[in-house]
Amino acid sequence: MKIKGENLEARLTLSGDMEITIRVARESRAAARGGIDELRDKTLSVEVKQWRERRSLEANAYAWVMIDKIAEATQQGRTQAYRSYIREVPGNSQLVCVPTKAVSRLIQGWNHNGLGWITDTMPSKLPDCTNVQLYYGSSTYDSKQMSALIDLIVQDAKALGIETLTPIELERMKEEWREKQPSKSV
Repeated sequence: MKIKGENLEARLTLSGDMEITIRVARESRAAARGGIDELRDKTLSVEVKQWRERRSLEANAYAWVMIDKIAEATQQGRTQAYRSYIREVPGNSQLVCVPTKAVSRLIQGWNHNGLGWITDTMPSKLPDCTNVQLYYGSSTYDSKQMSALIDLIVQDAKALGIETLTPIELERMKEEWREKQPSKSV
């Protein structure tokens, strides 16, 4: 169950246990009701982190228009250009150590998720293991990551003399994303 919540609170009970409460956001109430019944009396894995809206389709469309122009200007394929940016977005990957004999299967499966789901490999200090950096495609980006991606693309476009949105228009797009961000979220 993944829900949007607000007003995270923690308190100690008289027995010394810590209880955490979260007010469920209105749009997540139905999902929470069904999930609670299903998970009642079970041991849970819980992760609480700041809510971020998913990237906007407008941002995605703009990114691809600019990637196409950069690919044309640099005489490279659009997929190659896109993938070069994926590696530069902060918080967009994880490093895993896997048995060397399983590396090709992991990479094949990971790449199957989409154009931006790419990998890099490097030696591991562990015998018969290889470190694999797994990068997520932009389809999984929240608005902060999409903003970082667009900043990278715009920076390169300007360096190549490619016309971009004005700084005011770019800021407007980013402000729209920020306005979608709840100030106190889980």
